[in-house]
Amino acid sequence: MTDTPPICSYEGSDYPTSFWEQGGRAYEDECESNALLKLLPKGGSRMLELGAGGGRNTLKYSDFDQIVLLDYSVSQLEHAQKRLGKKTCYRFIAADIYRLPFMPGAFDCATMIRTLHHMANPRQALEQVHGTLQKDAHFILEYANKRNLKAILRYWLRRQDWNPFSPEPVEFAELNYDFHPRSIRRWLAETSFRLERTLTVSHFRVSALKARIPLKILVWMDSVLQPTGALFQYSPSVFTRSKAVTTVKPIQDGSIFKCPNCDFGPLEDTSPQLNCPRCHKSYPVRGGIYDFRLK
Repeated sequence: MTDTPPICSYEGSDYPTSFWEQGGRAYEDECESNALLKLLPKGGSRMLELGAGGGRNTLKYSDFDQIVLLDYSVSQLEHAQKRLGKKTCYRFIAADIYRLPFMPGAFDCATMIRTLHHMANPRQALEQVHGTLQKDAHFILEYANKRNLKAILRYWLRRQDWNPFSPEPVEFAELNYDFHPRSIRRWLAETSFRLERTLTVSHFRVSALKARIPLKILVWMDSVLQPTGALFQYSPSVFTRSKAVTTVKPIQDGSIFKCPNCDFGPLEDTSPQLNCPRCHKSYPVRGGIYDFRLK
C-alpha cells in the first residue's frame, strides 16, 4: 500500500446542524438544490454519493433503486442514518476517497457536492471516482471556484496575495481549497470524463444581500443566472455534469465491493465482517455502516 494524501475528517463534528440547519445557509442550500435537480438524470440503478455527510442531498436521488452514501466520517453517516432511516435502498460506507472500495461498473451515477474542496490531490480523487463508473455514467461535481468575483475584487484592491486568475489551487485554510475552472476542466478530461454542462451557483452569496432581499427572490435570481456557466464562471460555486468515457459494463449480480488495500474483488458480503482472501485485511460492519477505512 502506498501513502495517500491527507484526509479532512468531520468525525465528531456537528456540521450538519451548526453549518446547515443553524448557520444561515438557506440561500446556499436552495441554490445548490436547484442546480443539482437541473443536472440529475431521470433515475437509474445505483447512485454513489461521495462526501454524503449527514445526507443533506440524499433524498433528491429517490429515483435511483439504490443509493450508496460514502463519507470518511462514521459519525456523519450515523447522522445520515437518523435523518433517512435504515431503508434497504440505502447503504452507508465509511471509506477514503483516494481508495474507493468498489468494483468497476458498480454505479451508473455519482455526485460529489462540497467535497472536492477538501482534496489535496483532486485529480487522484477524480480518477478513483471514474474507476467505479460504468459506460456513460453521469458524474455531477461541485467545486469551490477560485476565480470568483469577490476574490477578483480583493486581489485588485490588494487585500489578498493569491492570484484568482492563475490555474493552481489555493489552500485558504488547512485542507480547504479553491480551484480554477480551467484546471477542473483539464482534470476531468485527463481522468476520462466528458464535460456536458456547467452551471454557476450562489451568485449572491453576500451577507448584506441575504439579509435584505427575500430568500425566494434571491434564489430565483440565482436560478436564472445558473445557465450562464456555459459561457463564464465567476460565482463562488460551480456545478458540472460529465459522462464517464469507459467501456466498463454494469455489474449484474454479486457484490459491488473490492478490497481498498490490494484491489481484490469482488469481496463477498459476509457481514458483520468482510475479509479479503488476498491480503487478509478485514472490514467490519457496525450499525449498518461498512468501514473500509485503512488505518
